[in-house]
Amino acid sequence: MAKTNEQRDLFSGALELMVLHSLRLKPMHGYALVKHIQQVSGELLQIEEGSLYPALQRMLREGLLDSEAGVSAKGRPTRIYRLTAAGLRRLEDERSSFDKMFAGITRVLSTAQA
Repeated sequence: MAKTNEQRDLFSGALELMVLHSLRLKPMHGYALVKHIQQVSGELLQIEEGSLYPALQRMLREGLLDSEAGVSAKGRPTRIYRLTAAGLRRLEDERSSFDKMFAGITRVLSTAQA
């Protein structure tokens, strides 16, 4: 099935940036992260669990996140992820990089057509 314009893949690093920012707000389990990003984006972003959990595991290995056993709102065992100091530093770096990239894209798209 072909993707529509509304179903484009996220640019490289976008998932990490959103996860780190979301966990800066509060610790969450994976499904809560998916729902949070979906809700805050006004349903414009759909994060697939097949993308999220490998990214969480990579960020754990890199020391950007910690996790602990917890219980979901439905009473099920789950892993609760939280941002580490290294994760906060990465978030600040990535946010700065994103802001510069977005500014550049905006400039290119705002040029008048010949």
